[in-house]
Amino acid sequence: MLSFLGRALREYPSVIAALIIGVSLIVGTVIVSNMVIYVKTFNNSMLAVTGTAEQVVVSDEVKWTSDFSTDTTRGNLQAGYAQMSHDLSLVRAFLAKNGVSAGDITVTPVSINQSFMNCKFNPASCSKAALAAYTLDQTVTVQSSHVNKVTALAQEAGSLAGQGVFFSTQSVKYYYNKLAGLRVKLIAAAVLDAQRRAQRIAADTGVKLGRLVSVNTGVLQLTPVNSTQMFNSGSYDTTTIKKKLTSVVNASFRLGG
Repeated sequence: MLSFLGRALREYPSVIAALIIGVSLIVGTVIVSNMVIYVKTFNNSMLAVTGTAEQVVVSDEVKWTSDFSTDTTRGNLQAGYAQMSHDLSLVRAFLAKNGVSAGDITVTPVSINQSFMNCKFNPASCSKAALAAYTLDQTVTVQSSHVNKVTALAQEAGSLAGQGVFFSTQSVKYYYNKLAGLRVKLIAAAVLDAQRRAQRIAADTGVKLGRLVSVNTGVLQLTPVNSTQMFNSGSYDTTTIKKKLTSVVNASFRLGG
C-alpha cells in the first residue's frame, strides 16, 4: 500500500499540486466570503435611541371667560333686557377700574333660554301656556398679555355680586405664543441628547459610533411643570401659567464608523 502511494506521488506530482491548489482556493473563498458578509452586516448595523429636551416656559397670554345672567318672566322681557344692559355697564366699569383695556374685552350678544313649568315630570305640558320664565345670559371674554393681573382679577370678580350682578367665571386659560422658534431649539437639543446616549451605549459595548442616519421628531408635549404624562397625539396644557415644553426624537446612528 505504501509503495503504491509512493509511486502515485512520483508519477502524478502535477495532480497532487492541482488538488492542493484547488482546496486552498475553496477554503480561501469561504474565508473571504465570510469576511465580506461580516463587514457588510457590521456596516449596516444601526443603533436607535430616544433623545429628550425640556424647558420651562411662562404663559404670555391669558383668556378669562365669564358670564352673567338674569331671570325674567314672559311679560317682563323688556325689563330683563334693561337689567342685562345695566349689569354689563357694571362689569365694564369693574374691568376698566382694574386696568383692563377695552380692546381686550369681547362681549357676546344676549342669549335667551326658556323655562317651562312641569316639564321635568310632565313633558306634554311643555307649551307656550306652560312657559314660566326666561333666563337671559351674556358672555364676557378678556384676552390679554397681562397674565398675572387678569388672573388676580378673576379671583376678585365676586365683588360684582355685591352690586347685584349674577356674575360667574367659566374658565381661565393660559397660552404660550413662542412655541415655533423654541420647538426648533429643543429638537436640536434632543438630538444631541440622543447622540450622547448612543455614544455611551456604543462605548459600553466596544463598538464605534458612526454618523447620524435619521431623526424622527415626536409631537409637541406642553404639560404642567410637574407632570409626567405623555400623549401620542401631543398635549397642550392651558390650566397653568408655568408649563414644561418637552421635545422627543428618535434618532438612528450607524455603527462601525
